[in-house]
Amino acid sequence: MSRMLRASAIMAAGTMVSRLTGFLRTAVLAAAIGTFALGDAYNAAYQIPFILFDLLIGGVLSSVIVPMIVRAKKRDADGGRAFEQRLMTLAIVVLTLIAAIGVLLAQPIMELYTASNWSAHKIEVASTLARYILPQIAFFGIGAMAGAILNTRDRFAAPMWAPVLNNLVVIGVGIGYLAVGTSDIDTVSGDDLTLLGVGTTAGIVVQSFVLVVALHRAGFRFRPRLGLRDTGLGETARTAVWTFAYVGITQFGFWVTTKLATGAGDRAPGAGNSAYSYAFQLFQLPYGIIAVSVITAMLPRMSRYVADGEFDAARTEFGSGVRLVSSVIVPSGLLLMVLGPAVTTLIFSWGNMTPENALYIGNVLQVFGLALVPFSIFQLLLRVFYSFGDTKTPALIAAVNVAINATLSLIAYFTLPARYIVIGLAFAFTLTYVIGSGIAWLMASRRIRGLGGRAVASGLSRMYVAAIPAAVVALAVLWLTREITPITALSSAIILAAGGGFGLLLYLLAAHRMRVTEVSSIIGLVTSRVGR
Repeated sequence: MSRMLRASAIMAAGTMVSRLTGFLRTAVLAAAIGTFALGDAYNAAYQIPFILFDLLIGGVLSSVIVPMIVRAKKRDADGGRAFEQRLMTLAIVVLTLIAAIGVLLAQPIMELYTASNWSAHKIEVASTLARYILPQIAFFGIGAMAGAILNTRDRFAAPMWAPVLNNLVVIGVGIGYLAVGTSDIDTVSGDDLTLLGVGTTAGIVVQSFVLVVALHRAGFRFRPRLGLRDTGLGETARTAVWTFAYVGITQFGFWVTTKLATGAGDRAPGAGNSAYSYAFQLFQLPYGIIAVSVITAMLPRMSRYVADGEFDAARTEFGSGVRLVSSVIVPSGLLLMVLGPAVTTLIFSWGNMTPENALYIGNVLQVFGLALVPFSIFQLLLRVFYSFGDTKTPALIAAVNVAINATLSLIAYFTLPARYIVIGLAFAFTLTYVIGSGIAWLMASRRIRGLGGRAVASGLSRMYVAAIPAAVVALAVLWLTREITPITALSSAIILAAGGGFGLLLYLLAAHRMRVTEVSSIIGLVTSRVGR
């Protein structure tokens, strides 16, 4: 528990700065391009490199590559050095080729992900942005592989801090665009699109460069190695087949959501894909700060325990991870449900954004708040399977998830008024992960012979009891402020400072008194750091 907490704290600090600068990045971009057609086109193009990267290697990194590197370090006489070099070589060659093909096929790709009733001009704008942004795939691969190798060496800081530089670069681009560009897709110029697209890619280039430098300082020396025979990569490829299936299935679900959200935005401007994307980014803030940090620290250790047959230690590691994540995620989810509109009004009611559009994003964020706990637990549960080298079960669970989400999303699209479709898509996401986490828990429990469900349920119950008064305080502050003044950027700042601040303090005090040990450990770690 203490080792995980220390490692997670290092990563959480970097991730917190990264996510906070990501807040500013998102706000600046939204102010510059808005949430109408140009915003939807940019967000659709921006997601394509992530989609292709995930399809090709992103999912494999967390589920296959990290456990394989851990095993290679134990198995190979050189401590896995040649294995790491071959992985890096393969990633560079394959992803550079895919990036080039993606640039050539940018327009058909964008036609696939945007609404069928988009005009030829809108498609061309989105395609132009995609051509500038798609080269990110190669740099994603280099940076992500460097981060994975760093993680297996227990070097967690650089992968969490490097995105800060990416955000700072894009913030500069957004400020520049706000000064010289337009949010009207009908009048946007080629120079405007170049600034947006090339500037976005420049951020990823800087991020990858920092990770490569950190890897070099950690002792890794890159040497191109193309020989794949007798390296263990065949085993990696066989294991990765189901991971590719998992990513392909989940990306099909993302395609359905993006298609429906862009269609909704065409019918109700301002309530489309940009609103969904911005709300989802904010929803992932608490998950990214604590859950990703814990998952990153947990997976290499669980893989070692499983490889050594120490199932009791693996169960203990998982249980500690769930409770540690939940101690932050539970109050965060409740506060997002209450304060979502205040958060988005403060961030998005600037530049080419309107207060109404910012408030709408907050309504979507409130629904996402319901999904925070089940989504985070689901991601932790997948690491149980990955620590065994099992990538088939997550793919099967993903198929169930996508079937549920796609069905509910289609029902929302065809039954709800246009302005409520994106809210319905967020609710479909929430229900999907409530069901999916239950299924994953049952299957993971059987695989590892128990997950300590009673202890986890007991801890979660105490966390919710401690968090409910915090949510009530935040709700009271919100209600009182709205009785006095409409929600504006200034009143939202007051609501967040008073409602969020007092609510969080109340949760920490209540959880400490109720002996929620994870919260007490976090408080102890913070106070010791402050004392130093």
